Amino acid sequence: MNRKKAQGRFVFCCIAPAAILVTLFIFVPTFNVFRMSLYRMGGITNKREFVGFSNFESLMGDENFLQAMQNTIAIIVLVTLFTIFFAILFGAILHRGKFKGKNFFRVIFYVPNILSIVVIAGIFGAIYNPSTGLLNTFLRAIGLDALAHQWMGDQKIVLYSIIFALVWQAIGYYMVMYMASMAAIPEDLYEAASLDGATELQMFFQVTLPLIWSNIRTTLTFYIISTINLSFQFVQIMSDGGPNGHSEVFLNYMYKQAYGAGVYGYGMAIGVVVFLFSFVLAAVVNKITDREVLEF
Repeated sequence: MNRKKAQGRFVFCCIAPAAILVTLFIFVPTFNVFRMSLYRMGGITNKREFVGFSNFESLMGDENFLQAMQNTIAIIVLVTLFTIFFAILFGAILHRGKFKGKNFFRVIFYVPNILSIVVIAGIFGAIYNPSTGLLNTFLRAIGLDALAHQWMGDQKIVLYSIIFALVWQAIGYYMVMYMASMAAIPEDLYEAASLDGATELQMFFQVTLPLIWSNIRTTLTFYIISTINLSFQFVQIMSDGGPNGHSEVFLNYMYKQAYGAGVYGYGMAIGVVVFLFSFVLAAVVNKITDREVLEF
């Protein structure tokens, strides 16, 4: 009995610090966000007025918020699809391909992940510069002057310019994760498939993809949620939501409302929507991607 009590105390002492930190820095702030969303209040005063769900009703008629929601959904869908697709593709090529310089390409693809978001945003800001930027300079040099644009100033393409930067930044990290899963697949399976006459493409879809699906599913959920945060950082640095809100995203608009316009309660209402949106989206993705786990 004493031994069981000692084990219980040991487990409690191990768990308690983490539980306290999670409570103080996750549960309490989250609860406060929900609570403050029910008030009309400024960010620097103690004056507050309880308005119930009035802030949420205002959100539904806020065209700028709806634009930010549309942009965020577009970023999540396009960035996730392109990033996961190219990460799996390049991972498979570098894992199964037989050519010189594979390690060099692994390093090149991973370089963006050792750079900070500020540095990457600065690099693409220089690339997209309409006058001296690398992209327009290259297009003019090869005689494609008509394709030169104000990449961050054109309402029609600004969002896609940011999406490209997000995809470029993330491919290497997820490629390395998928390559680690591919490396764990026994070579015997590929040899058996090859003896049966399977091509490399067939082996990819029949052997590689099913056996790394668990990893894909995990990273897919993680990346979708992290894209919401990353898009805010890129937008904040590269365009600040412009021009005319065509690159505005959830968190950037929330920040402007809470700390720029001074309507803190309204900003927290946006935070609640972002929280619920992320939670529901993660649940939906987990449900859609659920399948029997294959083992080897």
